[in-house]
Amino acid sequence: MKYNELTAAIKCPVFSRNDLALSGYRVLDYQLSLWVKKGYLVRLKKNLYAFRREMEQVRGEDVAFLLCQPSYLSLEYALAHYGFIPEIVYAYTSITARITRTFENAWGRFIYRHVKSDLFWGYLEMKTTHGRYLMAEPEKALLDYLYLNLARINTDDDFDGIRLNEEEMKNTLDKDKFFRYLGAFGVKKMEKWARRCLQ
Repeated sequence: MKYNELTAAIKCPVFSRNDLALSGYRVLDYQLSLWVKKGYLVRLKKNLYAFRREMEQVRGEDVAFLLCQPSYLSLEYALAHYGFIPEIVYAYTSITARITRTFENAWGRFIYRHVKSDLFWGYLEMKTTHGRYLMAEPEKALLDYLYLNLARINTDDDFDGIRLNEEEMKNTLDKDKFFRYLGAFGVKKMEKWARRCLQ
């Protein structure tokens, strides 16, 4: 297959080897490697590529969803998105029911933290020009963070060190939903810190 045949066959900025196979196209590994080396393609991870000329059309959130499914953006990324923490976040942090892992590519750093499948809920589907991604609801993002960092939150100083924006949380969080979601985690130690979020 020639590169111009690839661009004619694939109409999306991002594609996988599986997309090529389903379309009936056969591309050899050395061809993809050559096109990456020449700068025609960008490799997101093994068997997942983007056209360099269309990189600007692809959002980091789209990439976060494509790199690991099922997953939804949560934790520090979502907390910053909702204005719950003051820091600028430089990684896309997601929750997955699969194993914990990290990827790095031209769009940035992507961190996936594992939770059991019983806790894989509480997200919204967001549409973009060339795809979609899942984003934790504000209540779930905060609870995901507490749940996965519980071992490091033992004192009031530990909690204060997170530097949560209490005013923003009070304005944004649905209190009934927050405590309903908290109950679904079934972790007693979370209750004290969760209640501190809404004081």
